[in-house]
Amino acid sequence: MSDALDRGITVTEIAPMDQPIDASAETTAAFVGRALRGPLDTPILIKNFAEFRRRYGGFWPGSSLGSAIEQFFEHGGKQVYVIRVANGARGAMLCLPALHGVLVLRAVEPGSAEHIRAAVDYDGIDKDNDELFNLTLQRVAPDTGLVLDQEIFRRLTCDTKDVRYVQDVLLSSSMVRVQAPLPTHRPIATSTRYEDPAQAGTDGLALSDYDLIGSAIKGTGMFALNQVDDLDLLYLPPPEIGRVPGPAAVLAAELYCKRRGAMLILDPPEEWNSPYDAIQGIREAGYANPDVISYFPRAAVRGDEASPPIAIGGAIAGLLCKLDRTRGTWEDLDQRGFALKRELVPAIDIFSSDAHLLVKEGLNVIAGHNPGHTMVCGSVTLAHGTRSGDEFASLTTRRLCLVITKAIDQATRWAVFEPNSTSARERIVSKVHAFMCAMSDAGAFADKHFMVQCDAGNHRKPVDPDRGITILLAFHPAGSDETISLTIHQTASGCRVATTVFSPVRAEVA
Repeated sequence: MSDALDRGITVTEIAPMDQPIDASAETTAAFVGRALRGPLDTPILIKNFAEFRRRYGGFWPGSSLGSAIEQFFEHGGKQVYVIRVANGARGAMLCLPALHGVLVLRAVEPGSAEHIRAAVDYDGIDKDNDELFNLTLQRVAPDTGLVLDQEIFRRLTCDTKDVRYVQDVLLSSSMVRVQAPLPTHRPIATSTRYEDPAQAGTDGLALSDYDLIGSAIKGTGMFALNQVDDLDLLYLPPPEIGRVPGPAAVLAAELYCKRRGAMLILDPPEEWNSPYDAIQGIREAGYANPDVISYFPRAAVRGDEASPPIAIGGAIAGLLCKLDRTRGTWEDLDQRGFALKRELVPAIDIFSSDAHLLVKEGLNVIAGHNPGHTMVCGSVTLAHGTRSGDEFASLTTRRLCLVITKAIDQATRWAVFEPNSTSARERIVSKVHAFMCAMSDAGAFADKHFMVQCDAGNHRKPVDPDRGITILLAFHPAGSDETISLTIHQTASGCRVATTVFSPVRAEVA
């Protein structure tokens, strides 16, 4: 199997050549979904649920994003990028009367819960000047009336030739934009303290697959994550109750994760009511990808038989982030300290024989009935049926390989532009060997033997995308029966990673 990281004609920050490779980087998770408010198609780093509630509006019956974020933090996640997407949502409209016309402002962030109010005054402006005005904008929490944000713009004008032209100045506002046509004179000072919206915002329709996917050219939907340097886990919470992302969104997310070296977390459909349903469903869907994590069954709330089963992709993302931070990507989730929260139990009882079949199909099993002992068991990916063989059917092996190859890719990009091949090769081998030693000391490998080789012999034309350096690795992942051999080919146009069909002789760590 080959993975390509195509950087294209983008500006990419390259790590200094002498900087050591970080063997303990924080896992980066990202969720894409619908929210009551917040910026559209913009990755915002959220560090707790209170921050999500303040920025995006918290829980909302029209979306499962809030519940997924709560699960993430409850299960050990520390930070997550949130991408808000919408389908036809519209921002609230403010109308500020002027002597001749109306100054119309439209909220930047669409949604019914985005409440913006405005005030106009002439404080500090000469009485003989009838063109300038001051504008105060406030974002207010719709439930409490508390002011969340405030912006003040002084000495604005409706004169298109002036440097303080209101339409240009408000391009820097995070709350509103000016909507044409503009009045010929300044707006009248507000008689009450603030003007509320003349037209409320709307939340739009339920998300389609294409809202989740977005546009690579415009950087919308999941492609907004191009603004994020590192990505390890991607989750698309169910767009609405009873529905999971469709095949188009899943395929696009798979391809995007492959390009970014990330794992996609995939929820099972609600209609899978038995192991047989799950096995048939996964076969019919045709999913066969080592970069996808899925599970069965969904969870239920203990003692609440009336509620439908719960998707727990957010909880799994939180557990994986916690695992990476405290134990390492090479460890299984099925161990003490990584259970689902106490009130969650499997929605369906799974017998051991059925559990074996589910794992064989690439589905991790949610099992356990004692309080605080519902676990994610199996540690597998949906790699069955891929050309890569069985080595990446192991979730721990696949994630360890992604961690290693991404870290080496980021740390060796500088070498593509080095004119001295021999010198570059020596520095690369030293740097990568030190990184592999750190991984070995942390327990990532089953033994103290690994191999690092570098061939920079073809590196003569730094800007030629067909030339570059090749790094060959061989190591034995912890918990695996097989040695993994990887080839990392670094060129000016991108990095390609492939598994090799042989296992070179490995040297013991010094």
